[in-house]
Amino acid sequence: MRAKSVFLAFAPVVLVSSVTPAVAAERGEGPDELVVTQAQTARTPATPPPVFSTGVARGRDPLDSATSTSGLQQSEIELLGARSLGDILRNIPGIRTESSTGDGSSAYTIRGLPLASGGSKYMQIQEDGLPVLEFGDFFNGATDIFIRADFNLAAVEAIRGGSASTFASNSPGGVINLISRTGEVRGGAIQLTTGLDYDSDRVDFHYGSPITDTLRFHIGGFYRTGEGQRDVGFNAYEGGQLRFNITKDFANGYVRLSGKYLDDRSPHYLWGPVRITGTNDNPVFSNFNGYDVRRDSMLSGHLGNLITLDADNNPAVLPLSQGQDANVRSIGIESRFDVADWTITHRARYSEIAGGTTRNLVSNIYSGSALPASLGGGTGTFTYATGPRAGQVISNLGTLNGNGLVVASALNRIDSSDLGNLISDLRATRAFTLSGGELTLTGGLYNSNQNYTNDWLYSNHLQDVAGDGQSALINFTNAAGVLQSQDGYLGFNRSGSTAFFRRKYDVQYEIAAPYGSINYRFGRIAVGASVRYDLGQVNGELYGADLGGGRVGIRPTDFNGNGVISVAESRTAFTPLDRPAPVDYDYDYISYSSGINFRVSEPFALFGRYSRGARAAADKVLFSNKVSVIDGSMPDPEDGYDIVEQLEGGFKYRTPQLTFNVTGFSADTEDTNVQAGAITTDREYTAYGVEAEGSYRRGGFSFTGGVTWTQAEIVSDRANAAVTGMVPRRQPDFLFQATPVYETRDFTVGANLIGATSSWSDDVNVLKVPGYTLVNAFVQYRPLERLQLMLVANNVFDEVAWYEITNVSVPANGVGRGRAANGRTVSLSARYDF
Repeated sequence: MRAKSVFLAFAPVVLVSSVTPAVAAERGEGPDELVVTQAQTARTPATPPPVFSTGVARGRDPLDSATSTSGLQQSEIELLGARSLGDILRNIPGIRTESSTGDGSSAYTIRGLPLASGGSKYMQIQEDGLPVLEFGDFFNGATDIFIRADFNLAAVEAIRGGSASTFASNSPGGVINLISRTGEVRGGAIQLTTGLDYDSDRVDFHYGSPITDTLRFHIGGFYRTGEGQRDVGFNAYEGGQLRFNITKDFANGYVRLSGKYLDDRSPHYLWGPVRITGTNDNPVFSNFNGYDVRRDSMLSGHLGNLITLDADNNPAVLPLSQGQDANVRSIGIESRFDVADWTITHRARYSEIAGGTTRNLVSNIYSGSALPASLGGGTGTFTYATGPRAGQVISNLGTLNGNGLVVASALNRIDSSDLGNLISDLRATRAFTLSGGELTLTGGLYNSNQNYTNDWLYSNHLQDVAGDGQSALINFTNAAGVLQSQDGYLGFNRSGSTAFFRRKYDVQYEIAAPYGSINYRFGRIAVGASVRYDLGQVNGELYGADLGGGRVGIRPTDFNGNGVISVAESRTAFTPLDRPAPVDYDYDYISYSSGINFRVSEPFALFGRYSRGARAAADKVLFSNKVSVIDGSMPDPEDGYDIVEQLEGGFKYRTPQLTFNVTGFSADTEDTNVQAGAITTDREYTAYGVEAEGSYRRGGFSFTGGVTWTQAEIVSDRANAAVTGMVPRRQPDFLFQATPVYETRDFTVGANLIGATSSWSDDVNVLKVPGYTLVNAFVQYRPLERLQLMLVANNVFDEVAWYEITNVSVPANGVGRGRAANGRTVSLSARYDF
C-alpha cells in the first residue's frame, strides 16, 4: 500500500517533466513563485508588484486578492530575537501564540478561534507548501516540535481565513508557510551565537549557488547545545538540522529535489508553583521563596531518569534529558511546468518522523504542613530520595526550602514512535481572456497518509520546590513505619492506584481532497470562488484500560529486582496489548470560499470574503464516546470534523513608504477537544474583531506593527452548560506587536514589542490574569564589510508575563500553578557572509 502511495505521489513529476519545452507555452514567469511580505514597502516604480502565493490558487499582488495576508523576510526575522518558531509567529497580526513551553508544543490559534489545548488545531504549519504534520495538535506531538527556523528560511508567509479553507486540508483558520532558500544568488553565511547570561551555544550556516545556467542548489543547517534559558541542572538542548535542495530549470518550468534531516532535543517546560493572593477581581501573582517563575522549572537533574514500563511493558529507564525530541528524515520533490497554456504544479514529500515528549507534569502543589490524607496528612517521615541530601530526614515540611511546598508530579514520556507521512498536492491553473477580462481556472488533487503511533508512559512522584535546577525527589514513610514510595516514586502510573492515561494509539489517517477555483478579473474588480471536498478514512487500533470492558491495566512489577513488591511497585500501569479496540470510520465534508476585491486605485483596494471550512478530528476523539470501542465506528458522522464559518472584509493601502491593512472578521466555530489532557469538551464558539497591520519607512528608519481586537464567546457546551456565554480562557481583547528599527551603513538598532491585555484564567470567568508587554532589543554592528556582530536581549525589562494560570479562582492557601514567559536572556552573535 505504501509503495503504491509513493508511486501515486511522485509519478506526476515524471509525467509532466517529460513534456518537451517546444510543447509548452511560455508565460513570462520565473521558475519560482515570488515570495513577498506586506512589510516590503520601499520599492521604486520600476519594481514589479509583490506576489503572494500561500493558500491561494495562483501567486498574486495582495492588492488584487480578496485575502488577508502577511509575511516576514529572513532579514526581518533575524531582528526579532526569536528563540523559537512560536516567538516568530506571534509577530504576525491575528495570531495568538503561547510559547512558554520551550522550542515546541506551543499553542497557536488565530482570530479568536478556540485554543482548548496545545498545538495548532485550526491553523496549518507548512514547509514549502506542504504540511509538516497533517494534524497540528496531536497530544504532545505538535507540529512545531518537528520544524526549525534557521538560515534555510527565506521567508514566512501567512494567510488568515479566506481561501486557506479550500487550498489546504484541516486549515480553516489559516496557513503558515515556511519558505526555503533555493540558491538563486551565490553566497552564504556562518554565524556563531552564545548566551551571555544563560547556557547556550549555537552555530548556523547556509550556502547556495548556481552550478550552471540551469542548475542551482542550497544547503544549510545548525547545531546547538546548552542548558537553555531556564535552570534545570542538565544539558537540555542538544542537536541540529541539515537541509538541502537542488533545482533544475527548464525552458518551461523547473524540478526541485529537497531533503531534510533533523535530530534535535529541547526541554518541555510546564507550569510550576506561583503565589496567588488578593481577590479574584484584583489578584496578586508573585514568586515563592527560592523559585523564580521566569528562570526556574520543575525539571531538575536530581529527579533522575523516568522509571516506568516501556511500550512493550518491559521495565525501562528513559532519559529525562530527552525532553522534546525530534527525529525527521524527509525527501521531497516539487515541479512546475507550463504545458499547452496550463501551469501544472506538483509538490510531494515523504517523511519519517519520530520523537515525543518527556516532561514533568505538576499535578498538585501542597503546603507541606497540610498534605492530603493519602500522604498521611503530613504525619510520618519524609526524607530526600535523590540529590545531594539523599537520605536526610526533612524535619519541618512547613519551612522546607523557605517555601514549605511539596509537589506531586507525573513524570511521563509521550512516545511518538511513528508520525511519518506521505503528502502530495497536484494542481493545474490556466488563465483565459474573456470579454476584456481574465478568467483563471484551477483544479487540484491533494492526498495525504498520516501515521499516528503513540504510547503514553507515566510514573508519579513527590518532589520539593527549589530553584537553580536543584529540586529533588522525596520519600514518604507512614506513621506505621511502612515506606509508601520507592526512590521518590509513589507509583509507576499517573496517580493513585489506577491505570488512567496508560495508552497506546496505532492509527492511520488517509485523506483525498479534490479542489478547484474560479476567478474572474475585469477592470479593477476581481471575483472568485473555490471549493474543496475532503474524504477521510481512519483505521487502526487503541490499547488501554481507559477503554473499559473489563480491561486490566495494573500489574505489580519488581523494578529494583529485590524480590519484594513495594507499595509503589504495586501501582504499576501496563498496556493491555491483548485487548485492542478497533478504529474504523470515514468522514467527508465540503469547504468553500467566495470573495470580491475592488482595486479602487493603484495604492488602495477593498475586499470581502465568506468562507466555510472544517478541521477533521484526530486523536482527541479517540478514547471518547465519539468512537465505538466495539467496532471502531463513529455513530454520528458529524463528530468526524468541526466546522468553521468566517466572514471578513477590509481594505489594503500600499505606497513605497507606507502600507496599512485593516480587516474586520467574524467566525463561528465548532470544537471537539480535550482540555488539560483529560476534560472532553464539545462546544460552539463565536468571535468577531478587527485586525490592523502597517509598516512605514523613511530613510534609515522603519516601523512595522499590528494590533488585533477580538471579542469571543462560548455559545454552547454540551457537557457543561455553566460556561455558556463566557469568554474562552486566556483570550485577551487585544494582541499587539511593534518593531521600530533604525539602520545606517555600520549599525542597526531597534526593538520588538509583543503584548496582550488581560484575560480569564478559566472558562468560568472568575480569575483575571493580567496582560503584559514584552520588549526585545537588538543592535547590529558591522565593523567590516562581511562581518556583523549582533547583541539581542529578550524580555529586556525582565517582566513577569503570564501565559497560563490553571486556577479557577484565588486559592485559599495562596498556592497556585502557572506558566510565565522566560526572563531576560542576552545573546551575542558573530556572522560572516561569503
